[in-house]
Amino acid sequence: MIVEDTLNVPQHEELAEELVYRRPATLTSLHTHYCPGCTHGVAHRLIAEVLEELGLQNKTIGVAPVGCAVFAYNYFNCDFAEAAHGRAPAMATGIKRVLPDRVVFTYQGDGDLAAIGTAEIIHAAARGENITVIFINNAIYGMTGGQMAPTTLPGMKTTSTPAGRDVELTGFPIRMAELLARLDGTSYAVRRSLHNPAEIRKAKKAIRAAFETQLQGRGFSIVELLSACPVNWNMKPIEALKWIETNMLPAFPTGDYKVLN
Repeated sequence: MIVEDTLNVPQHEELAEELVYRRPATLTSLHTHYCPGCTHGVAHRLIAEVLEELGLQNKTIGVAPVGCAVFAYNYFNCDFAEAAHGRAPAMATGIKRVLPDRVVFTYQGDGDLAAIGTAEIIHAAARGENITVIFINNAIYGMTGGQMAPTTLPGMKTTSTPAGRDVELTGFPIRMAELLARLDGTSYAVRRSLHNPAEIRKAKKAIRAAFETQLQGRGFSIVELLSACPVNWNMKPIEALKWIETNMLPAFPTGDYKVLN
């Protein structure tokens, strides 16, 4: 039996497609090794978009140390170097001094930058090295097993603080953006978050401003990004994003801690 189309719906209507996003040429097409819900991928995308928009792909050198981002060189379509744990600022300093016409940035986690590499980051900032630092703060050691980091919140449970961080034994979290902003060599120090679209847009603007600071030769710049680590936090991805908002933001307020004109 043939049923007539009483609704007169066109049978071969062509649907128009609208391009809403394109992978920047500064990112490769490889699948990443990051855990589900990890916001490292979001940070990578923002950096790549900024590099492409500023036309810096062929003059940028990134430096990643040991940590969750140890394979970052696989994902960025620009020159990259691998540093020892915590030593990315020292390597970036050498690269920038030898090749001052290149744009040099480090990509570091909190266990790397705020613990193992504390001396390197503080002295690179104190010297006013003309490099850019992207600092991923997820309040925990990610790659090495979820241990307490210098940014771990009071009472927060980790594999090395199963009863929660006790500040009487281990001290208080270190606020790196505020700390580095106090140094004379720092020109740009801000903190942003990656827990929702509005904050992600703000993060991109901050990353662009940090690279522009370097392009203008104004010295050390750092963007701290509050990031999710659902696996080591024992949370679902959406819960982890909410945890950033309810727990990390009060401890690590977003804002501009030093912006020199």
